Amino acid sequence: MRNRLKIERAICDITQDDLAKMIEVSRQTINSIEKNRYVPSTVLALKLSKVFGKSVNEIFELEEED
Repeated sequence: MRNRLKIERAICDITQDDLAKMIEVSRQTINSIEKNRYVPSTVLALKLSKVFGKSVNEIFELEEED
């Protein structure tokens, strides 16, 4: 699964640490999601979409091999 999390953070000028605090996870979790090492839960994906005011599908995209 691809994601635009790093791009959305840059647009909103939010650090990994700030975003982590907003959605109550560790900065390492945000880093792992951005580097495609961790696929977030549905609840976490929804929290991220709420922070950025975008749908989950605008932030996360399934790849063919998914």
